[in-house]
Amino acid sequence: MEEKKISIKEFKTLFPYLARYRTRYVLGFLCLISVDGASIAIPQFTRRAIDLVSSGSFAMRDIITLGLGMIGVMTIVCFGRFLWRYFIHGSSRRIETELRQKLFEHLLSLSYDYYQKNKIGDLMARATNDLNAVRESIGMGLVAFIDGTVMSAAILIILFMQDARSAAFALLPLPLITLIILFFGSVVGKKFMRAQQAYSSLSDTVQETFAGIRVVKSFVKEWWFIKKFADTNDDYLDANMALVKLFGFIIPLVSFLSGITSIILLLVGGIRVVEGSMSPGDLMAMFTYFQMLIWPLMGAGFVVNMIQRGAASLARVNEVMNTKPSIVSPVSSLMPKTLGHVGDNAVEIRRLSFAYTEGKPVLDDVSLSIPRGSLLGILGRTGSGKSTLIKTLTRTVDPPVGTVLVNGQNVQDWDLRELRQLFGVTPQDSYLFSDSIKGNIAYGTVSDEATLKKVAALSAIDRDLGEFAHGWDTIIGERGLTLSGGQKQRVAISRALTREPPILILDDSLSAVDAETERRILNALIQERRGKTTIIISHRVSTLRNADAVLVLDAGRVAEYGAPSVLIERGGFFAKLAALQQLDQES
Repeated sequence: MEEKKISIKEFKTLFPYLARYRTRYVLGFLCLISVDGASIAIPQFTRRAIDLVSSGSFAMRDIITLGLGMIGVMTIVCFGRFLWRYFIHGSSRRIETELRQKLFEHLLSLSYDYYQKNKIGDLMARATNDLNAVRESIGMGLVAFIDGTVMSAAILIILFMQDARSAAFALLPLPLITLIILFFGSVVGKKFMRAQQAYSSLSDTVQETFAGIRVVKSFVKEWWFIKKFADTNDDYLDANMALVKLFGFIIPLVSFLSGITSIILLLVGGIRVVEGSMSPGDLMAMFTYFQMLIWPLMGAGFVVNMIQRGAASLARVNEVMNTKPSIVSPVSSLMPKTLGHVGDNAVEIRRLSFAYTEGKPVLDDVSLSIPRGSLLGILGRTGSGKSTLIKTLTRTVDPPVGTVLVNGQNVQDWDLRELRQLFGVTPQDSYLFSDSIKGNIAYGTVSDEATLKKVAALSAIDRDLGEFAHGWDTIIGERGLTLSGGQKQRVAISRALTREPPILILDDSLSAVDAETERRILNALIQERRGKTTIIISHRVSTLRNADAVLVLDAGRVAEYGAPSVLIERGGFFAKLAALQQLDQES
């Protein structure tokens, strides 16, 4: 896999979101700075208390006054920490939510071909794990940066004002720490990108396994998928362990170098106290400040880590967001009222040739007219281009301009939403959602009870409702797991009929239905859809016996076209298949 360069320039895509929440961020940073200021004041109270006690002459009220002052400062710290968390973390959570919503909407706008090239598990990882890393970078990452900058600057100023000589000696290890942190930042982004890619592979494996759980169990291949998961899980572990090893080396090293400053301060500051150039309280305060300085130094490493992680994850999210749909509505889309119904044909195909990739076309010079209100049957061997042909009608795949017309107008002239609302399509896989039977039939439409019962009767699924535990309201599981193949097909047919589409397409949607149920459904559809256009793809000649015309495709070309009775007389593929199926039925 090609290694991509990670740049903080990726964060420019977040500027509109940060600008929208700038008031919250400003309030949060003000609260954060007030906490830093209060925290820096605490060692001064300690210094004064130690100097008072060491002097031997002090009143108890002086100690009580200092104690009350510290309580007041700690109260500011307490409320300030709550408020900066509320404003900054709250804003980062809101931005994460908006980004996830925008990503989901963009994914739905992308064309069919995008999902053929990209795995679902990887997309899920970008919408979850990557967005979490982005949120941390604009939440705790910014906090660590501001907090570290303010605390470091303030503490260094105080240290040099208090005793410049001791501070200068104690801070000698700082340049080395800075170099280590800079090196650390250049490495962590690449390693985190690899970890995110490993997580995507892990998600792919899980999603693919559970989506095909029926096949896994029927072939007794659980052991193979367990091994595959173990391998991807180990890859994810290795990628994360590379990060852990890096942190495990760098952070203790920075802590060690920070500890050296304490030793230097003890030697230099101790001598200054003995000489009388520094009070015990001053030395104690300096020790406290150096301990406080360790957090900004360590925090710099965390900032680099979180920013690099956020940039790497945001690059993966931006990669999706920058992808444009390959199929879009025209810029000045003509609405159906303007387009109207031109001519007598619902669909017209003119010398259509189409290929998914360079090479042999899936469809080759196909020409066809489907009169409005007619029933067309499509037949052909597997891979002959039947499903691709109907995908060009709805622009699920994009045909060449001028080759496919709906209601007399090029499909490219239609607004995509309006074009697709003309069709009711039941695809081959009869995909159902994890919802009730009623919910699946009424999906995306507002239909009354009478309409739902009507379409259920047309598809003959109403006969099976009594077999389900809760009738209409039975939850059928993901992908219709609890239904038979025929039941899934009939629910999908009902769903398409609910919209009462001008053009209904059944793509091999009766293949899992028995002959008697098939006849009942076809007779009901013919009666119900009188005057409306219907296209039925099937491998069964019996399914197409009532069609006004049948199109036979062979290797993407029109092999036969005409009424079923005419094709029988011609003795071609249709006639031979009809005879073979008749023989099978008699046997």
